Amino acid sequence: MTTGRCLMLKHCSRCGSNWSLHPFACATCGNTQLHDLQSNGVGIVKACSVVTRAPDAHWRALAPYSIVLVALEEGPTVMGQADAELTVGDHVTGSVQSASTTEFIRFCRHQQNEQTES
Repeated sequence: MTTGRCLMLKHCSRCGSNWSLHPFACATCGNTQLHDLQSNGVGIVKACSVVTRAPDAHWRALAPYSIVLVALEEGPTVMGQADAELTVGDHVTGSVQSASTTEFIRFCRHQQNEQTES
């Protein structure tokens, strides 16, 4: 599995809405001038389902794992894969991962920068 690339969103230059899919036009205002926006990948888990019976050899090697819905800070909600211990409300960071011929969004628990006292 290769390390991740940033998530890319579409941004409406008229109303400022962000989209995780690549629509022809903004669903909020109808504008067709949509531009790429690099997401920081940070969000909150809104739903999760633990998978114990995976569909193929690649995913069976990772089981159990979670399929999560994550509300990104930029607005869109996206689906991705995560470790089974994540739960609703967890702060996560995601990136696009590659394994063999499959690309997917992988989320991990968000590690905030902690300042140490001297």
